[in-house]
Amino acid sequence: MSSRRLSISFIVNPRSGVGSKERVVDMIRRRLSASVYGAPEIVVTTHAGHAEELAADAVARGVDVVVAVGGDGTVNEVARALIDKPTALGILPCGSGNGLARHLELPLYPGKAIEVLNRAHIESLDYGIVAGRPFFCTCGVGFDAFISYKFAKASRRGPLTYMENVLREGIKFEPTTYTVSDESGVHSYKAFLIACANASQYGNNARIAPHAMMTDGLMDVTIIEPFAGLDSTKVCFDLMNGTLDKNSKVKTFRAKHIHISRESEGPLHYDGDPMMAGCDIDVRIVSGGLRVITNAEAPQVEAPPNIVMTIIADLHMNLEGIREDFAANMEGLRTDLTANMEGLRADLSERAQRIREFNRMLYRKIKEIEKR
Repeated sequence: MSSRRLSISFIVNPRSGVGSKERVVDMIRRRLSASVYGAPEIVVTTHAGHAEELAADAVARGVDVVVAVGGDGTVNEVARALIDKPTALGILPCGSGNGLARHLELPLYPGKAIEVLNRAHIESLDYGIVAGRPFFCTCGVGFDAFISYKFAKASRRGPLTYMENVLREGIKFEPTTYTVSDESGVHSYKAFLIACANASQYGNNARIAPHAMMTDGLMDVTIIEPFAGLDSTKVCFDLMNGTLDKNSKVKTFRAKHIHISRESEGPLHYDGDPMMAGCDIDVRIVSGGLRVITNAEAPQVEAPPNIVMTIIADLHMNLEGIREDFAANMEGLRTDLTANMEGLRADLSERAQRIREFNRMLYRKIKEIEKR
């Protein structure tokens, strides 16, 4: 790093997340390293799309680092203006999900996140494009896009509102048939959702693609097939536990470019932001097109699965096994009962035939006696 101090601009979304941003702005002024950066510029967004406008202006002025202070929507807006540009993206996570920050293992506490900015470790990371729009974490069609559409209209934010929508809408959501084309050929899937991941998670540690990397030039595609109500618990646990790729209802593969065709238009999402799209959707990855300040001190190994979640998931699998055994035993019992009933009917039929023959014989004997 040169001796020249870097210019830096903070773009603050006052409506992201649930807390006030005044405390965060105060921390920026007190904790940002004066030896690394010049005097920070701090600007506040006033409307949707404003963060992208402010970031584009910063790029045009040659600002070295633009920091998104907000959630994934704010990060997406700022990053859109920085793709394929020399200006680096910084993140102070203040949203409800913080998917990209969590994937990059950035501290969620603003003071610690500012320490990461002070180290100014910059990497070139991949980004994606779906239906002509950039994304940095995930995009997708199906249930997650439908829920994003509902979540965007909700009067309240946060994980509880998100889960509320998931539980309420999941009961009535109908899977769709998709045709997916990639480098390996054309495949048809009936799916609950198709997610294309540049990073590993949606946010709130819900890891839709546990092994996704932002430096491999590939997206991790996750296809969740239709599942019964009892299977939903296992899918949810695997999503939160980082073991979704091991679920029997899930198919995964990697690709640089895919084309998705569906039967009718509907919502898709990019980094949680919903939009309506047509029947044909292109998704591709651009290698190394976004410069990002990353956490050089983050652990370089994958976090192990949560032991509690693993135990619960295993318990659910055992319960499913018990249910299947019980269903099999009941089926066997019904089969045995049916066979026994058939045997009983045959036995009763034979006895009834013998009684009829005895009655006919008795009738003949009585007639013979009457004739004497």
